[in-house]
Amino acid sequence: MGYATSQQLARYYELYQNIDVTFSKEVIKATGLIPQQVYVKALGGQWPCVVNSASLSGAKIISGIKSGFYEKIQQGNTSVSLRLSFLDPEKSEPMSFFVTSKITGFTQYAGSPDLIIINIAYTQRPPDDLIEKLGALLEANINSTKRREERIVMTPDAMRKLGILQKETVIFIQGIPRRCIIRDLSFSGSKVIMVGIAPFLINKEVVLRIDITEPRLALGVKGTIVRTEDVEGRKDLVALAIKYHEAEIPMGYKMQINAYLSQMRKTALHDAEAADGASAPKHAHEGHASKNDKDTAANAKKPSETATGSPDATPNAESAPSAGAKPEAQAADAAQAGDAAPAKK
Repeated sequence: MGYATSQQLARYYELYQNIDVTFSKEVIKATGLIPQQVYVKALGGQWPCVVNSASLSGAKIISGIKSGFYEKIQQGNTSVSLRLSFLDPEKSEPMSFFVTSKITGFTQYAGSPDLIIINIAYTQRPPDDLIEKLGALLEANINSTKRREERIVMTPDAMRKLGILQKETVIFIQGIPRRCIIRDLSFSGSKVIMVGIAPFLINKEVVLRIDITEPRLALGVKGTIVRTEDVEGRKDLVALAIKYHEAEIPMGYKMQINAYLSQMRKTALHDAEAADGASAPKHAHEGHASKNDKDTAANAKKPSETATGSPDATPNAESAPSAGAKPEAQAADAAQAGDAAPAKK
């Protein structure tokens, strides 16, 4: 999806500086953190540790009481450096950096006699790579609520920017794999087309598989079929509206959708500004463009790939499948040859 600009990094730092991110398994996978390459360095030595949580102003790490690092703390040493490593999809080598910090306190971890949790505060602004990692994650989490109804229609351009190679995928309906075609995606749900009979599919629990190439992710998103629609001219096909289980949406999925929508928003604003500049008066006495003119230009330049709606919203002419979707119909014909072989979730 590209790298964050200096303006975006400054915005992340200002908005999310003191918000802690707990490094659960899901967050570790979404950020690409390499736990085996996380160390704390002090007085010329370094010791392995575990990141419990981190923000853009400090972190909490877990270390063993019997380690040499704990002895350094007891001697009154508070100046440390936290070494973090993340997978870099652009390179074969991981992205590693040190964050200069100081220890502000420590306590026993969950009552364990062998582990302590150490609070550290950064003594300067952290590296841009860390700001980008945590900022993008926090922004995606917030926008998954604020922009949950914005749908992304699977056009070739949208697929390329999302890193999705093909619309054809597998949906597990109550554990049984079936072939389908992704019609659109959003933070809160999706729409797919498949061979089936609507009355037997409504309200069924599903897992939609989404393969993303950059970064390499194989996501399984859990949800429920909340609505079915006919496909015009194809009695053998049915369109399924899926509403995701909000608490179980993978963080990697949220980050991918957010990156795309943010990119489209920037493009729309840029185009609107360019349109305003092109239509600006050539002479001072001709006056300035009004606010209404700017709003009209902005609305006219909104990206065509996105629309407002949700899986459980009333279907409209744009969201309903059409008989003219030849590639989808052809792919659906291929699906009639048989269901996909069972695949791992």
